[in-house]
Amino acid sequence: MKLTLPARAIALAFCTLPLLAHASEADLMQRLDKLAAELDQVKAELAATRKKSDAVEARQLAEPVPVAASQASTAGGMGGEPQTVLSGYGEINYNRPSKDASAAQTDVRRAVIGIQHRFDAKTKLVSEFEWEHAVTSADDKGEAAVEQLYIEREFDNGLRAKVGLFLMPAGLLNTNHEPTAFYGVERNFVETAIIPSTWREAGIGLSSTLDNGLTWDLGLTTGFDLGKWDAASPDGRESPLAAIHQEGQLAKSRNLGGHAALNWRGVPGLLLGGSVFSGEVAQGAANFSAPKSRVTLWDVHARYTPGKWDLAGVYARGTISNTGALNATFAGNPTPVPSSFDGWYLQAAYQAWKSQDYVFSPFVRYEQFNTARSYAGQEQGVEVATGPTEKVTTAGANLRVGEGVVLKADYQKFQTDRTRDRFNLGMGYAF
Repeated sequence: MKLTLPARAIALAFCTLPLLAHASEADLMQRLDKLAAELDQVKAELAATRKKSDAVEARQLAEPVPVAASQASTAGGMGGEPQTVLSGYGEINYNRPSKDASAAQTDVRRAVIGIQHRFDAKTKLVSEFEWEHAVTSADDKGEAAVEQLYIEREFDNGLRAKVGLFLMPAGLLNTNHEPTAFYGVERNFVETAIIPSTWREAGIGLSSTLDNGLTWDLGLTTGFDLGKWDAASPDGRESPLAAIHQEGQLAKSRNLGGHAALNWRGVPGLLLGGSVFSGEVAQGAANFSAPKSRVTLWDVHARYTPGKWDLAGVYARGTISNTGALNATFAGNPTPVPSSFDGWYLQAAYQAWKSQDYVFSPFVRYEQFNTARSYAGQEQGVEVATGPTEKVTTAGANLRVGEGVVLKADYQKFQTDRTRDRFNLGMGYAF
């Protein structure tokens, strides 16, 4: 029978007692010293066994628990890390205009499935597939799209390279647009009307994060196609760049664009950054009236999260150059090409209540934006009015339920077009 270490210590003590009764004092002291040494050895073995047991338990707690076979596979020698990971996000929104309750509507705004696959420790695939407005068919307003599809490779010096269809590093929302990541039921106007979130292009990109908290991004990608501009449609008034983006769909690539971004996180809770994109947009079209037209879009942004506060702000400005001759061909149409457009917002949120995994955060956001700040090439007497500059105040709250679910409610007040005032409810998730 094999004795445990405590049992061995007890047995050793009892076996020694009879011998001690007949021993001389010197002999007794010698045997006591020997017994003490053996007890020290037993204690050392106990400590080593306990340390080994604790290490095994800690390693077991640190290892990820597989959720489902469809979500992760550890085959391929990845050291226990999942090779293929399933993610997703979505939102359902309810909008009720203040002036016309009959126009209230509910929309499955979007549902997105993401699949990441790690080929090895340094190479991975990132993909996202999106469905908007619940139903996609020739007779419905829904849309199915590939939102991201790229390969990223990490190098030993901290450099990352990617190739494929990816989100542009502009503003705060474009690369971080899950409903759990922003306040309010609807995405803000500046980062949808001026920066056309979610804006993605096909190309190559390089990025790296330095020890001082600075992250830089550089890339060469597809750009916009000004030949898609429809002067008879209001789409260009809603978002000039959204009206001419290509999204990787048979994208004309005679003219490419370049982008650069810097983001600094050198102070805990603080993000300061900016970005710029520029590229010609005629795409080599024959007899096009704006052969040297160029789109330039830049922004500066900041976010600060001291304690329970969450403070953010963005300014973005875009220009489309050399559009005078093109706009002359649009005479009499309601939507010529703007030569400039811009907008900004400030936002403050506060974590007012937290209980277990519930977090309640009221917020307020004020923004101004103008999708037609100026025009070029309009003949006297047939000019189209610029602007207006819309001013919107949004006040509401987010209720986070656990880590991946959010319930939202807000009211939006429009200063220029008051028929757009509305009450919004929303549910979103991300995992």
